[in-house]
Amino acid sequence: MRTKKTVVTGSEVPQSHLPFSPGIISGNYLFVSGQASVDDKGVIVIDTFAGECRRSFDNLKRIVEAAGATLEEAVQVRNYVGKAEDITEFNAIYREYFKEPFPARTTLVGCLGNVLKFEVDAVIAL
Repeated sequence: MRTKKTVVTGSEVPQSHLPFSPGIISGNYLFVSGQASVDDKGVIVIDTFAGECRRSFDNLKRIVEAAGATLEEAVQVRNYVGKAEDITEFNAIYREYFKEPFPARTTLVGCLGNVLKFEVDAVIAL
């Protein structure tokens, strides 16, 4: 039996010209694509690490809420931090968006090249 896939849509969902869906609901889970510091049309917004990190988490939150869920229902969060010196700030900002019991988490450092400072993707239980 095939599992149905539903694309998360809505006026609050950040869009992209790239070939991916912002979020896919399949079964009892929402899978959110990597969210970076972009505006509503998918244009990269260059900012400080904190600004890019918060904008990325806010974009994640908008997609999750468009699917009828909250970040409290996150079961896994994968984070991509551009530079090791930003890890302490990242951990402080992360706690603004996720509370105990924290979701399972992966954090990769030094993997984004020179354009982005941060990116995040997540799996949300519905």
